[in-house]
Amino acid sequence: MTSVQFTVGKLDAGMAILLTEDHHLIEFPSLLLPKGVTSGSIVNIAVSRNIPEEEKKMHEFWELQEAILATFGQDEPEIPVVRVKNITQTSLILEWDPLLLHTAKLRSLDVYKNGTKLAQHVSSETNFIKLSGLDVDHEFEFHIVIKTTAGEYKSNKVNARTHKMENLTGIRVAFGTFEEPEPAITELKDLLSKMGASWAEEVSVETTHLLAQLPGGANYDRAVQHSIPIVKPEWLVQCDRNKKIQVSVLVCLSNTVVDVLFASLLFHTTLLASPITNNFAHYYPLYFSLPI
Repeated sequence: MTSVQFTVGKLDAGMAILLTEDHHLIEFPSLLLPKGVTSGSIVNIAVSRNIPEEEKKMHEFWELQEAILATFGQDEPEIPVVRVKNITQTSLILEWDPLLLHTAKLRSLDVYKNGTKLAQHVSSETNFIKLSGLDVDHEFEFHIVIKTTAGEYKSNKVNARTHKMENLTGIRVAFGTFEEPEPAITELKDLLSKMGASWAEEVSVETTHLLAQLPGGANYDRAVQHSIPIVKPEWLVQCDRNKKIQVSVLVCLSNTVVDVLFASLLFHTTLLASPITNNFAHYYPLYFSLPI
C-alpha cells in the first residue's frame, strides 16, 4: 500500500485540485474526499493493488477470448468447388457444392468468365447459374469468388467447350401435351437415346426444349415462364436425320400483337445471324432453336 499526502487547492464542479509536496498537481473527484474538506485541507490518499480481483478479471477476460475463438475462429468457410454440366451449343450450367460458411455470413457471390466478372446476379439460396448466349464451339474458363464476413475465397477454375452444331448430346427435353401420347412419347425417348440426348419428366433448369403437339399443361406453362423453346416432335426427327441442330416449329403463338411482333423479330434476327440450315422453308412460324 502506498500513502501520499496532498493539499487541497481548489474545489470546483465536483473536482478537487490536489497539490503534492513536490508541487505536482492532480485532479481528484471531490465525492471521494472526506466530509468537511475545503481549500487548504491536507488529506492522505492510500493506494493499494487488488491482486485477487485483478486475477479474477484476467481469468474472465481470457475465458471470453477462448469462447470467441472456439465459436468464430476455428472453422473458416470452405473453398467453393465448381463444375460444369449440361453443355449445349450456346449455354451451360455452372454448379458448385452448397457453400459451407460455418459461422461466417455471405456478402456476395461473383461469377467470372475468362477472368472477367459477369454482371449476372446469383441468389444466395441457389448453387448454380445458367449461362447462355455463349459462342458455338468455343472454350471458356469459369470460377466463382465468394465474399464473406470472414474474408474472400476463390474457387477452382474449370474449362468447358460449347458443342459444335453437329453435337446433339446437349439436348435435354421434357414432354408436353400430345394428341396421342403413346406410342409417340416412347418412340421419342428411344430416338433420344439413339442420339445420345436425354429427357426428363418435368421441365427444369436443365431442360433445353419442350416437345409437344398441343399447348397447355404444367410443363408447357413452366417452359413459357422460363423461355424454353417449345417444339413439335418433328423437330427432333429432323435433328437426328440431319445430324445437327435444326430450325424448330413453335407449338403455338399468343394472339396478342406484341407476341406476334416478338416472334417475327426473333425469326428475322436469328435468320440473319445464323444461316446454318437450309431446311427452314418447310417450317412456319420459325425460329432458330439453339438451347438458351
